[in-house]
Amino acid sequence: LLVVGEGPGAEEDRRGEPFVGRAGQLLDAMLAAIGHDRARNTYIANVVKCRPPNNRDPLPEEVEACRPFLDAQIEALQPRLILAVGRVAAQRLLNTDEPLSRLRGRSHHYGPAAVPVWVSYHPAYLLRAPREKAKAWEDLKRVHALLNAADQSPKDGDGAGD
Repeated sequence: LLVVGEGPGAEEDRRGEPFVGRAGQLLDAMLAAIGHDRARNTYIANVVKCRPPNNRDPLPEEVEACRPFLDAQIEALQPRLILAVGRVAAQRLLNTDEPLSRLRGRSHHYGPAAVPVWVSYHPAYLLRAPREKAKAWEDLKRVHALLNAADQSPKDGDGAGD
């Protein structure tokens, strides 16, 4: 599982690690609820690699400048699924301006390998709007189901699961 956010906040920029504040703690709890954690089976990245000034949304040209780095991460990781968290990450990753409400709840794909992408709320948003946690839980259950289905499908035509 690859989780993609928009970009580092102040603490993430300082520490050089994504999702380390309160939103990171919530993300860790969310991932644990579906049997995932960043130390074992989940990688976390951002569409931009450095914090935009005043914590503003990354500009399209900043995203494009960082896209080769994200693409290299995706190619190296070969994730079975990408979870895009938040409007900015989803829109930039999927190259669209559709609102998050229209991107959630359906499958998307990224890059030449057509990696499946699922969209959900950013944990920082969930801290501000806890009423949306039920929808995020539905998204996580779907991610879990999609990953389990991938575990059950034959690999390399040999009929054996991973």
